[in-house]
Amino acid sequence: MRAPLPLPTARRPFAVAAAVAAATLGLAAGGASAAFNGGAPAYVPGEVVVGYKADTDPRAQAAAARSVGARSGTSPGARTRVLHVPEGKVRATVAKLRRTPGVAYAAPNPIARASAIGPARGAQTAQDALVPLPDDVGIRGYPGGLAALQWNFFDDRVGVGALEAWTNVRDAGADGGRGVRVAVLDTGVAYADIGRYRRSPDFATTKFVAPYDFVDDRREAVDRNGHGTHVAGTIAESTNNRIGVSGLAFGATIMPVRVLDPQGYGDAATIAKGIRYAARHGAKVINMSLEFSTSVQASEIPDILAAIRYANRRGAVVVGSTGNEGEARVAYPARAGIVVSVGATTDAACLSDFSNDGVGMDLVAPGGGNSANLPQDTNCQAGHRGRDIYQMTYKPRSISSFGLPSGYDGTSMAAPHVSATAALVIASRVLGADPTPAQVECRLKGTAKQLGIPGPNRVYGWGLVDAGAATSPSVATPSCLANTSRVNPR
Repeated sequence: MRAPLPLPTARRPFAVAAAVAAATLGLAAGGASAAFNGGAPAYVPGEVVVGYKADTDPRAQAAAARSVGARSGTSPGARTRVLHVPEGKVRATVAKLRRTPGVAYAAPNPIARASAIGPARGAQTAQDALVPLPDDVGIRGYPGGLAALQWNFFDDRVGVGALEAWTNVRDAGADGGRGVRVAVLDTGVAYADIGRYRRSPDFATTKFVAPYDFVDDRREAVDRNGHGTHVAGTIAESTNNRIGVSGLAFGATIMPVRVLDPQGYGDAATIAKGIRYAARHGAKVINMSLEFSTSVQASEIPDILAAIRYANRRGAVVVGSTGNEGEARVAYPARAGIVVSVGATTDAACLSDFSNDGVGMDLVAPGGGNSANLPQDTNCQAGHRGRDIYQMTYKPRSISSFGLPSGYDGTSMAAPHVSATAALVIASRVLGADPTPAQVECRLKGTAKQLGIPGPNRVYGWGLVDAGAATSPSVATPSCLANTSRVNPR
């Protein structure tokens, strides 16, 4: 995997990565250095995340902190605190806290970042469907027009079946996924004019609700990077408005939750707070285009996993990207059993060369980039240079000028296709008025397109997400068999 750069620029693709990982790159939130290509996990210096047992009262919590010489900080959850200790004493403090009565767990505070992949190029075809192609202009003069530019939506072989899905939800009276809240946990979203930051012109008709910034702790979540705006655009960019491009669930409501800083870094405690916030504020889908390094174990991120379970109990489908290391190992949080994990595919219907796969892979979706070297899949021609994923976001090195920059590829780009499809499934009512997260996940898996290696398998999971089939009332809801976890265990 190539090393990430501090800001997105043209020809520079992305997937956001939450890294309890190894260091290659610059500074993360809180001044911690982070990197991903092998090495020791990286953490916020001088911070320990501690979770207390249910019967531990506030005085006992404070006493536990004092017993290790720690200063109490923020609270990611009801029974969780971030403690501040001298940088050189994090490990010793963790060990002592784990032996302290009333403490359920203690761990260093992992950090997160946006990771860049190599650029991609290409062209393809469009699909026939009941609704016409939208009138969004895309990039003037682009060969093949909008259908080729947004191959990820409209190509009948390698796209996600957008036109069929839009027909289905329109017929169900929920145009574009209307009424479904989708939280985007990311670098923020260009959803409003705030100070020197501007609302993306292609969010003109997009609905937003309950924004919050957990990096700077304020009730606005403007994007200081561009990554989150791109991700939100895939989900719900304004459509049929004669500018920009389209969004897959353009009628859905976006909840911008900022958990990553301007360089695309954040920490695990902040992300956990964002997950809980989204669930409490009615998100039915939570998109996390972010990943921990593949070296991270579940035991190192207990509060993240607890927050995911909380969101699941409140009825939210949680979607995560598998990661961009090109490893045969799905990264957390996507690897968690109740997260729908999403790898990336190219315009050749092949796994992207940067995409993690392996045990725990659920689905794939278009993420752009170059094709992986998979001799067992005839769709995969090593070295095939595929096309990018285009959505309106900041132009290179700008926070107020918008365009359709090239260079956005990654599992970050793949995950929102699945989040948007989940929103469309919920809106379509093919599973009834209020389906559970497990029912939605089952529907997504059971209607996925098979690719060059029949699934379920560790390369493509259950296949390429198919929004058209998933929302179709004529497609039977599959039964999720008990051996699902055995075939693809976590």
